[in-house]
Order: sequence, then structure tokens, then C-alpha cells
Amino acid sequence: MSNQKLIIRASEIGEYVFCRRAWWLHHIIGLESANQAQMQAGAAKHVAHGIAVRRADALRRASFILLALAILFALALCVSVAYPVPR
Repeated sequence: MSNQKLIIRASEIGEYVFCRRAWWLHHIIGLESANQAQMQAGAAKHVAHGIAVRRADALRRASFILLALAILFALALCVSVAYPVPR
């Protein structure tokens, strides 16, 4: 290694834990995997999954906001029925 800072990414740790030999071949020897098409497909699926997770999180937040509004309207209705405005 040169004087560069050593940065170890989580994906490298996962690769090493899965197969030390594959990690060594890729990061030390410099050989690329023969499964590039499968790796690209997997990366695309991860991106699609991340989008779905963000969408689900946004919908969950919106549902809580709508629930809070429904509770406020229900309370306002209960108050207006219990204490009607005299005419």
C-alpha cells in the first residue's frame, strides 16, 4: 500500500466474510468478477428496493399526519355537538 489512507467499506467486509479468496483476488490481485451482468442486476434491484423503502416511509408519515387531522376534526365535531353555538 502507498501513503494513501486505507478506507474499508462495508461492502468489502461483506465480500471478505463471504469469500476471503474472492476478496483477495479482487482487491489485491485486481481481477474482476466474471459475473458482471448479475452484479449490475443486483445493484439495480438494490436501487429499486431503496426507492420502494423511501416511498413506503413517505406514505407512513402521510398516514400519521392524516390520522392526526382526522382526530382533530373528530374532536372539533364532538365539541361543536356538545357545546352548540347559540343563535
